[in-house]
Amino acid sequence: MRRLLLIGLALFPVLAMAQGFQVNLHGQKQVGMGNTGTGLVQDAASILFNPGAVAMLPENYIQGGVSPLLFQSAFQSTGSNKTFNNNTQIATPFTFYAAWGPKSSCWKVGLGVYTPFGGLTDWGNQWDGKYVLESLNLKAIYFQPTLSVKLADFISVGGGFVYNYGSVDLLRGIPVSADATAELKGSGKGYGWNAGVYIKTEAGITFGFTHRSQVDTKIDGGDATFSGSIPASLQGRFPAGTKFSAQIPLPSTTSLGIGIYPCDKWTVGLDFNYVKWRNYQSLDFNYSQPVNGSTLTSSPRNYNDAFDLRGGAEYKASSTVALRFGGGYASTPVQDGYVTPEAPDANRVYGTVGFGYKVAKKLDLDVSFEYEHLKDRPQTNIESGLSGTYKTNVLIPGISLAYHW
Repeated sequence: MRRLLLIGLALFPVLAMAQGFQVNLHGQKQVGMGNTGTGLVQDAASILFNPGAVAMLPENYIQGGVSPLLFQSAFQSTGSNKTFNNNTQIATPFTFYAAWGPKSSCWKVGLGVYTPFGGLTDWGNQWDGKYVLESLNLKAIYFQPTLSVKLADFISVGGGFVYNYGSVDLLRGIPVSADATAELKGSGKGYGWNAGVYIKTEAGITFGFTHRSQVDTKIDGGDATFSGSIPASLQGRFPAGTKFSAQIPLPSTTSLGIGIYPCDKWTVGLDFNYVKWRNYQSLDFNYSQPVNGSTLTSSPRNYNDAFDLRGGAEYKASSTVALRFGGGYASTPVQDGYVTPEAPDANRVYGTVGFGYKVAKKLDLDVSFEYEHLKDRPQTNIESGLSGTYKTNVLIPGISLAYHW
């Protein structure tokens, strides 16, 4: 029992770490084009995709959007016909961007507020992995003030400071009775940066290069709450008022993007992203009181770096209507033996479509839809021993409004 509990608690901060919770929904125009945008100038979402491109925006912007995310996952236990499905939950990643500069200036300032990590899932308390996870609600919100400068007509650079506010609420069973649970709830903060360069060539092709730094998010004073029918002889092992602290390395991302313009009506985007997960080799955190005999847990992760390839296009059907489509492939950083129900990750493919409509001269409406399919992944977790096959799909509609002047 002690081993099971310590493993369960050690799994907690992995929630923010797997590809399944690395949200890539940062602008409806970009989502519609396969999540491309590093080498393009489309709207104020360049604050995230490439701060260097912001100074090239022909207008000032205020825009916001939301992308409700429906995570559908099933788990079939090894050697059994039993299949467990997570209960329907809808997460709501969002974006807000503002970019401003005088018309005749070579600079713009901006602010981005977005959610690059997040998740919401509920497996319930009747499945084989209840002692690993029952439910999860995770949020990570980045705030990024930005400055972008046009050095010449063909090149601009930019960068921004990043402040991260993260929160998590996780519930799992304790193997001492049918209804005993441990809830881990806390919040933290971290700091980083985002910088990029944007280049126009004489051939009409555009290039972008960005680097978003690793953000080490520190959680201090989180609450570990134990409830349910814990036998009186064991209650001293689960003390009330227990706090915990941890540090979670949210990975850096390096991106290269290309914009191609075959004619006035067509725009094609290509992006390559390299995500440096290798720094997530182990997870260590401390408790203010001994929990089942220990105040410290250390859990190996041994993640590999990952990458994704993206492509997409936009067709301007008229002066008021734009049609978009795209897709991509993303590799998983999670090695065999380390997959968990918090993030049942695997290599994935996805497809997107989008629609843009100019509601008024200065107001744009954009909608998008993304479908992700993760490769079926049979796994036996090294620490918990949970063994079975994960099957996961993700459905993501999105909508945004942009006012520009």
